[in-house]
Amino acid sequence: MKETRVFSRNSTYQKFEVLKTNRNKRYKYGEFLVEGVRSLNEAVKNGWSIRSFIYDRDDLSGWARDMIAKVPTQENFCLTPELLAELSGKSDTSELMAVIAMREDSLESVKLSETPFIVLFDRPSNKGNLGTMIRSCDALGADMLILTGHSVDLYDPDVVVSGMGSFFNMPVVRVSDNEQLYSYIEGLRAKYPGFVTVGTTAHHETAIYDADLTSPLMLMIGNETMGLNKAFKEYCDLLCTIPMDEQSYATSFNVSCAASIMMYEVTRQRRNR
Repeated sequence: MKETRVFSRNSTYQKFEVLKTNRNKRYKYGEFLVEGVRSLNEAVKNGWSIRSFIYDRDDLSGWARDMIAKVPTQENFCLTPELLAELSGKSDTSELMAVIAMREDSLESVKLSETPFIVLFDRPSNKGNLGTMIRSCDALGADMLILTGHSVDLYDPDVVVSGMGSFFNMPVVRVSDNEQLYSYIEGLRAKYPGFVTVGTTAHHETAIYDADLTSPLMLMIGNETMGLNKAFKEYCDLLCTIPMDEQSYATSFNVSCAASIMMYEVTRQRRNR
């Protein structure tokens, strides 16, 4: 495999920097920068396309050497310790980073279970919340996470880090056209009898534990500040809420916390069915 040495902040190094910091450039190249043992292991395990590894050849563990030797790439880059430390987002510099190709956004390409459980996150605006949502979807058995509208960048390093290894294991599809989404849902209704769309709200609607969540469904989670948009609310078959304790000062949960509670209820009902 071709290995290029980088000794200065040349154009090659500058490309690595913009993959880390510039959303528009990430999409121009169709690539994003990843570091961390767990993330890299999961990316390889789940068949993501690794285009390049970045490292200091004089400071590699057996794991890193084995990864470089076994995973096919287009071109690898050997940096000086100073440049590698500058590029890494960690106080303890990562020994191995990777440039990974983005995946195509395709609803139809995601394989669903016999009783689909899909989560939709409407216009997420916080990187940490999105990463946590990905992790919760993975942990609680969702088939897919759909992102709608203008949102934080799925491939931002903070999202990848907060999603931990789940980022590479959980299918996430971005949909900018609501008509495309509605068409997909109607296809699911035809294929899976009893398919329902369940929206979330902080207002007094059906308590989540009183709803039947054992059928094929899509759980729609609203934006952190504005909630689920009106069009989605009107499209839903059912709106659910998490009842608060009567003595509580809190009137709602953080969105990723609320989503996790609701996803757990889906999983709990299905296991007890």
